[in-house]
Amino acid sequence: MGYTSTNLPTTLPILDSKNWNRWSIQVKAIMGFQEIEDIVEDGYSDVDVEATKAQKLIYKENRKKDCKTMCLIHQCVDEAHFEKIGAANASKEAWKILEGCNKGAEQLKKVRLQTMRRQYELMQMDVNERISQFFNRIISHTNQMKACGEVIHDQTIIEKILRTLTPNFDHIVVAIEESKNLEEFKLEELQGSLEAHEQRIIERSTGKYVNQALQVQTYKKGGYSCRGGNRSQGKVKECKGKGSSTQEQERFDQNQSVGSSRRGGLNS
Repeated sequence: MGYTSTNLPTTLPILDSKNWNRWSIQVKAIMGFQEIEDIVEDGYSDVDVEATKAQKLIYKENRKKDCKTMCLIHQCVDEAHFEKIGAANASKEAWKILEGCNKGAEQLKKVRLQTMRRQYELMQMDVNERISQFFNRIISHTNQMKACGEVIHDQTIIEKILRTLTPNFDHIVVAIEESKNLEEFKLEELQGSLEAHEQRIIERSTGKYVNQALQVQTYKKGGYSCRGGNRSQGKVKECKGKGSSTQEQERFDQNQSVGSSRRGGLNS
């Protein structure tokens, strides 16, 4: 980190509505380096007309430190926070204002984080959910937790995903856990492996449905069908028997028609 001619870091932390805890620690460290943190904590007193020369000298030094502290605070806040402290007359007053308006936000953030942690623990892949949808849902939720100050490593997310997939992925999960070092495994690699496995499952399911449809069409063209899709040996025999009876009935009707025509010709 570089420093300016006034011994201030060239890159200063900026207070927004989400980072009070981190910001206050960083700024107090800078104040300690500048030896001005006591002004923010204790403030200083004015002197009257009858003050001694030594008292006036101390006041002048404290006033200088307070202005330096105010300058630092002004440079370390965003526009919204600057408007709140613009009328403050001392750095201690400005700090109290910032602390007061951000403590409530930090408490709310902690409550939200607790809720999101519970939701995260309960999250699992739905039966009809695709891998890409599940990954997006998990990553979106963890990003919200990170915004509230939670530290979540990719390894933790990977373990969570492997633990909450549907049973269709059980054997690929075992293969990944046995063959991969999860500490070095990347989320993108995991998603690619699972999506490839998902595609194979979809293709096999599609092929199975096509074969079943072709078999049904074949049965219908042969003059018989089996209701309920029961293809046990007894049912197949029953279907074959129905088909034979139908064909015999058709031949009998044709013979009857021919016999009637002949008799009609003789009578005429």
